[in-house]
Amino acid sequence: MPVTEVIKDEKSFTLTMVAEFAAPPERVWQVYADPRQMEKIWGPPEYPATVVDHELSPGGKVTYFMTSPEGEKYHGFWTVDAVDEPRSFEFEDYFADADFEPAEGMPASRNRYEFRATDTGTEARYTSTYATLEGLQTVLEMGVVEGATSAIGQIDELLAGRDATESAPAG
Repeated sequence: MPVTEVIKDEKSFTLTMVAEFAAPPERVWQVYADPRQMEKIWGPPEYPATVVDHELSPGGKVTYFMTSPEGEKYHGFWTVDAVDEPRSFEFEDYFADADFEPAEGMPASRNRYEFRATDTGTEARYTSTYATLEGLQTVLEMGVVEGATSAIGQIDELLAGRDATESAPAG
């Protein structure tokens, strides 16, 4: 599993996840820069994502929805604040309604995704900061750590040239 560390900081309302990948930062960056690749890893495997709009540049917007096993759609969007290809990008992440408007009563988060070269590939650091402790607690209770761990786990398969839904070759 690529996730190596999970840090919950209730004082700063922050959740940080650290992962390691056996690929250079430029390749890991492409997973997020290409909407078709992002669809394969955004959300847990049982909630596949569909990216509707994808503009990973300052002032850009990324809209998506995830589909549950029962066919329910869960919408969200990012507003992109900063991009330093292939090292990092920052965005606000929102739960949304079907029109990609912020969902009432759901917490938004400020996010920074960082990719740093290591001797073995890339260390990725995913940091989400919420406006309140209640916002952080809401997503923790919704299972964000488990869901994000599962989603990030799909990146290894994609980097290896396989869909997470395909089985690994016998050997």
